Amino acid sequence: MKRFAKILSVSTVCVGVSAGAAMADKLDDIIAAGVLRCAVMLDFAPMGFRNEAHEPVGFDVDTCNDLAAALGVTAEIVETPLIDRIPALLSGRADVAVASASDTLERAKTIGFTVPYFAFTSVILARSDAGITTYDDLKGKVVGTPAGSAEGIALQADVTQWTADGSGGEYKGFQSQADTYLAMSQGQIVATVLPSTLAAAAVEQNPGFTVVGDAPYVIDYVGLMAPRGEYGLLNYLDLFINQQVRTGRYDELYRQWIGGEPASLTVPNVYR
Repeated sequence: MKRFAKILSVSTVCVGVSAGAAMADKLDDIIAAGVLRCAVMLDFAPMGFRNEAHEPVGFDVDTCNDLAAALGVTAEIVETPLIDRIPALLSGRADVAVASASDTLERAKTIGFTVPYFAFTSVILARSDAGITTYDDLKGKVVGTPAGSAEGIALQADVTQWTADGSGGEYKGFQSQADTYLAMSQGQIVATVLPSTLAAAAVEQNPGFTVVGDAPYVIDYVGLMAPRGEYGLLNYLDLFINQQVRTGRYDELYRQWIGGEPASLTVPNVYR
């Protein structure tokens, strides 16, 4: 009987150790490592870009820094192009993506999303000599966006429909926002659709561009991304976003980097 009790005791300890090991997750790994690696796009001002000293700055950069501070670790910005945001997480090169990623159902098949931490509306940016004043004027024109962006998906679908209806047109996808601006300045495309947060900087940097109005797209809610099986980390990230909003930090960062009244993160009848 004593021998049985001893075996049971040892087994219980082993099970406890195994359970503890099994409970360890990405959140524990980040805290243990003392470093949070954030995938951030640095060609997407004012969300992420480099200042004159070549240092990463912007809304997404500050959000990563705030998250690292909450975790008690050091932030590491991993510069990541738009098309590489999910691969960076799946390959383990980054722990979290703070990269203005639209929370689409298609992406959610591969990666995990948090509740929205930012919301974009969309505007039409055109060459000043293109004669474009409304979204309907894009019919029959050559237009483009960064490939895979929320605006790009919507615009490409409309161009496909316009072509089927006989209005014509062509859509071109580019690797980045900077490549899209370059293509427009060179005349490869005459217009693009982009988040309203980028419009002022785009016009300032490209005198031949002008904002001609809003695009008829739904509000683009974006979430932080992490591997979809990391429930502990995703839960922590949701709470972090909640804290950013209710402490006023979200409003503070919005006014600093975007300006104006902070966009609401509330989705009617869904997120309150």
